[in-house]
Amino acid sequence: MKKSKKIIAVVLSLVMAIFASFTGFDYAKAAQVFYNNTEGSDGAYTYALWKDYGDTSMTVKGGGTFECWWQNIGNALFREGVKFDCTKTYQQIGNISISYGVDYQPNGNSYLCVYGWTRNPLVEYYIVESWGTWRPPGASSKGTITVDGGTYEVYETTRYNQPSIDGNTTFQQYWSVRTSKRTSGTISVTEHFKAWERMGMRMGNLYEASLNIEGYQSSGWADVYSNTVTVGGSSNNGGNNGGYNGGNNGGNNGGSGVQNSSGSGSSAPGTNQGTVIECESMTKSGQYTGNISNPFNGVALYANNDALTTNVNFSSGTHDITLRGASDGNNLAQVDLVIGNQTKGTFYFGDANTAEYTIKNVNTGTGNQTVNTGTGNQTVKLVVTADDGSWDGFCDALIIGGSGVNTGNGGNNGGNNGGNNSGNNGGNNGGNNGGNNSGNNGGNTGSNTGSSTVTKQCESMTKSGQYTGNINNPFNGVALYANNDAVSYTQYFGSDTHNFTLRACSNGSNMARVDLVIGNQTKGTFYYGDQYPASYTIKNVYTGTGNQTVKLVVTADNGQWDAYLDYLQID
Repeated sequence: MKKSKKIIAVVLSLVMAIFASFTGFDYAKAAQVFYNNTEGSDGAYTYALWKDYGDTSMTVKGGGTFECWWQNIGNALFREGVKFDCTKTYQQIGNISISYGVDYQPNGNSYLCVYGWTRNPLVEYYIVESWGTWRPPGASSKGTITVDGGTYEVYETTRYNQPSIDGNTTFQQYWSVRTSKRTSGTISVTEHFKAWERMGMRMGNLYEASLNIEGYQSSGWADVYSNTVTVGGSSNNGGNNGGYNGGNNGGNNGGSGVQNSSGSGSSAPGTNQGTVIECESMTKSGQYTGNISNPFNGVALYANNDALTTNVNFSSGTHDITLRGASDGNNLAQVDLVIGNQTKGTFYFGDANTAEYTIKNVNTGTGNQTVNTGTGNQTVKLVVTADDGSWDGFCDALIIGGSGVNTGNGGNNGGNNGGNNSGNNGGNNGGNNGGNNSGNNGGNTGSNTGSSTVTKQCESMTKSGQYTGNINNPFNGVALYANNDAVSYTQYFGSDTHNFTLRACSNGSNMARVDLVIGNQTKGTFYYGDQYPASYTIKNVYTGTGNQTVKLVVTADNGQWDAYLDYLQID
């Protein structure tokens, strides 16, 4: 071992000396050579060599580039990229992409990949572009995604008591593995993160995003001659992540009841069909209101009186109003809906995951009344009035639904309604969700959830927990009063990705939180900020197929609120 390392060192020294003598170049200032575990800074980048044992070398050449060599190893990683401080999610950091080129020559088991970690939860992740003799990770695929024009299979595996950034422990691994190898190109890292979360693989606060060469019980070498990590800006993959989010959301929307003077109305994807008004097309006011490109192309409302307005012609008087948006973090964001100078309700977003909040039952606490908009031209306003400095409201699109809703601008608003929710390789979110949902909570999901919605009344579900009980006000439903209070039932899924909408409310003005758990995996959280029943939609949830236990449970009770549940809808 020692002899081989000395030989390697002598050879490298000779090469550098010859190079310097011919070019006059001071190579020592431009390149550093390491043989053992190390980590350091290369300008804006951070490099690292890690191994458990064996012969390795890593030459850091500057600007993100490096060369590496390995033999007689157990496991070795050579990587260079960007480190973060684990205080922000990928949504808060902004879009991440890596453009790279590698002369990759493995002999045995090896990966060329994007690599990194998150904390809370602790996750080790891989976006694998090429590999040696074995294609990782040797598990069952959770599905496929399309990013940067390539197809990747997605996997989730568990490592038990293994090395991590927090020492030896148990943690999850997330994988995107290309179906065909490549050794150069651009990797839209953020698009993989988004796809994983749509499949129920939750990302935490980001620790690292690096280009990585990894070897396992193998030998080989690689020359990373190009490696540029870009952080910030918007994603270029608006149309590439189809298959989960639907394809062409167009169609003919002409002449059925709502006319948006800005002309931006279109058919809404997902459960809340209606007229879509993109928030960036609305009129901005307030001191800080501004456009954003992450987690979607939309608008941020940063302080009280920051607002968006648009003029809408209502030819009928009642509608459901949905806002697709998010908070900038884990604090509750609140955006008021004002129509004709009357506040009609508040949209609530409890975390950084994009969701849809639908206001219903604004005029009365019972029945199925919708927002009374009046008719004719009305000013519709989204405004922040309850800012306390701990959150920002991110607004993507306003959706006006209900009977008799259409775009009065006439004509055809069809075509590919791409962006965040479409996909050139799309397909709809429907498919055959049929099958027999037999058992105590039986029923049939229906043959095609692309055109129908499965509704499950919460009082018909199985109740558990110390205090869970039925209620008859503000609707016939179930109350969850404390942690571990829950309702559940068995649902058959014929396809693997669905939207989940829970109609519910808090018992007062404190935010109620209800977790969605499918097959023992938490898929997201429904949030309700007041006592008015509303519908909160978690989109593109990966459920798997076959019979699954669907559970609604309270885990964050602090004694200040109760959650009232009406019904769960799945499409």
